[in-house]
Amino acid sequence: MDRFATLAVEVVGYEYDKPYEYLIPIDLIGAIKPGIRVVVPFGRGNRKTHAITLSVTPKPSSGEREYKPILTALDTEPVLAPALIKTALWMHKRVFCTVWQAVNAMLPSGLRFGAKGMVNPKTDYMVSLTLPAEVLRDTMQAVRSAPQKEVLEFLSDNGDASLSEIRYFTGAKTATVRELEKKNLVETSPFEVFRRPSIAEAQERAFVLTEEQKAVKETLCALIDQKKPACALLRGVTGSGKTNVYIELMRKVVSGGGQCIILAPEIALTPQLLGQITSVFGDRVALLHSGLSAGERLDEWRRAKSGLADVVVGTRSAVFAPLSNLRLIILDEEHEHTYKSDSAPRYHAREVAKYRSYLSDALVLLGSATPSMESMYAALSGVYTYVQLTKRYNEQPLPAVRLADLTNELRDGSANTIGRELHEEIRQNLLRNEQTILFLGRRGAAKHLLCKNCRNVPQCVRCSRAMAYHSVNRRLICHVCNHMERVTGDCEKCGGDLVSVGFGTQRAEEDIKQLFPNTAILRLDSDTTLRKGATKTILEEFAGQHVPILIGTQMVTKGLDFPGVTLVGVLNADASLYAPDFRAYERTYDVISQVVGRGGRGDTPGRALLQSYSGAHPVLIAAAKQDYPSFYEQEITLRRAQGLPPFSHLTRLCFFGASQDEVLHACMRVKNWINHWKKTKKSEIRLLGPAQAAILRQNLRYRYHITLLSDDRESLRDLCASVLTAFPKERKNKNVRLYADADALEE
Repeated sequence: MDRFATLAVEVVGYEYDKPYEYLIPIDLIGAIKPGIRVVVPFGRGNRKTHAITLSVTPKPSSGEREYKPILTALDTEPVLAPALIKTALWMHKRVFCTVWQAVNAMLPSGLRFGAKGMVNPKTDYMVSLTLPAEVLRDTMQAVRSAPQKEVLEFLSDNGDASLSEIRYFTGAKTATVRELEKKNLVETSPFEVFRRPSIAEAQERAFVLTEEQKAVKETLCALIDQKKPACALLRGVTGSGKTNVYIELMRKVVSGGGQCIILAPEIALTPQLLGQITSVFGDRVALLHSGLSAGERLDEWRRAKSGLADVVVGTRSAVFAPLSNLRLIILDEEHEHTYKSDSAPRYHAREVAKYRSYLSDALVLLGSATPSMESMYAALSGVYTYVQLTKRYNEQPLPAVRLADLTNELRDGSANTIGRELHEEIRQNLLRNEQTILFLGRRGAAKHLLCKNCRNVPQCVRCSRAMAYHSVNRRLICHVCNHMERVTGDCEKCGGDLVSVGFGTQRAEEDIKQLFPNTAILRLDSDTTLRKGATKTILEEFAGQHVPILIGTQMVTKGLDFPGVTLVGVLNADASLYAPDFRAYERTYDVISQVVGRGGRGDTPGRALLQSYSGAHPVLIAAAKQDYPSFYEQEITLRRAQGLPPFSHLTRLCFFGASQDEVLHACMRVKNWINHWKKTKKSEIRLLGPAQAAILRQNLRYRYHITLLSDDRESLRDLCASVLTAFPKERKNKNVRLYADADALEE
């Protein structure tokens, strides 16, 4: 008889996070199982706290003593399967989170916010006649109510129907059906209704795999058939038909009784991807991402958990989908930084996918036209299986790309968001009734405002960041904390005139309207997509080819397939080249290559123009040539020389607090402690810093970090775990917070 449970408790900080043992009361024996959430008394005050059951045993592991009892169970069945519990425990060690934080990331918000498991399911009622049709006809003559007669006639003609169907088709109210039930003419039985997000209906696309695609498919199918953990990288040029390969692999898995997860890096990309997949798999597809309502997300999660879905489509967190027979996980556009969580738990979906692959003997497939340095290095080193698609599916060539040097226009004072060359290219496209996509990596109207007299730049009161100007609402907005201020038109310090410096998508849209006043334009950025469904609406309008120009931020660079687009313009190709981050070149190449690939996907060849003030930069030259192998060799040579990932593992210790001095002093104490640890252990771990974060002050808190690099991941992990455990226990650090970011992507 299992009388003791090992639990992961909610409120425990990382330094105290360990399995806690509790007594299972007599009335809960049999109800407490691994994966069941419970309420327990915790701490000296016995505060009621949530926890999740990790295991149950007849005897405690820590000997005879007095154990606190579990107070109640929140679930009637486990919310997490054993494989996901193992994943949560792995995440605790790998990404320095508490087990409960990992569990929380796996559960839909609709489940987390409720008091009981499977909370507030939406129900309907099935309505059935209690009399045979021949008897019913005689009985109906005695029914005087016209609505009641209409309901009986509807059921007689159509058989059993749900209450919602009866209301819709007959106009009857629920009370009408209840009256018939009282007369024993009908009976009702409750059943569960799944709240489904609206999915655009799509007809199944007929496609025939090319010889190149067939070869890739055969290689990947062989990996699936091995029924062993495996990881493969598919590098396919933009428009090469990677999705076709994905669908064929999923067909194979589903036909064999297996299940699949396919991830996209942005919510904006899920409607198009979802439409293609549902056209093949229909209602056996579930959608999981944060853009769904709490009820929709809960029900889609429950459909996946109950086996009603064979394929789960979603963004980063869908990697935790509760599938019991997982055989394939696909990360499309695997290089995207959005697969890495920037809040606890700070996991990378790629690494979680590989661990789930290990537990379920599944294949992880990473797809991209511009793979991350880490993935490409693993593929070329033989760690991953490497397959390629080198040609576009429709045999169209990649867009012809050229650089437009804006330095001359800058000298003669005519520099604008749209240079002379791009202006002419857009004009030609409009004459030919062809579509154009314009990309700019910054939203708003101006990077910031500047006073002509005193050179003052309005700063965010909460962050060490200049505020961006948004012309649509005449506001200054901090793009870090979203603090907003009204623009008065004059400098607050001296009363001088304010002028715009730099530009964003709002300013670019205004300039295009001036250049082409009678032309319809759509803008896709985080300002125009605040409302639910706005992204889908904008993309569908552009797909209809009634709007000739779409301008946007990173949302327009990947995963979108518009056959009418023949011109792509990058308004500022230099924007991310000089960011204080060793991945700046990689990100610049990725985004340019991806957005250029949006053109020329139909029958008409595409072309692209990159506006730049650094036209001779080798990264831009490689991007213009769409020469990923050349770029990879340049970049990997630099990484190797500097000992940076993928030649080392990187973890960043991040400190923050209200006092800059206290934060910096805490950093120095930790640095000294680490140096002592290195000498004691004779460790080769490299320590860089302390250094200011890219944004020193954010939300009224100062931020510094120490970067640690090592080719020994276990040693690095042990060091960071020791720091995280010891740091909060020292009184001098009481006003400073610390977290560790394994495989950090952001400064």
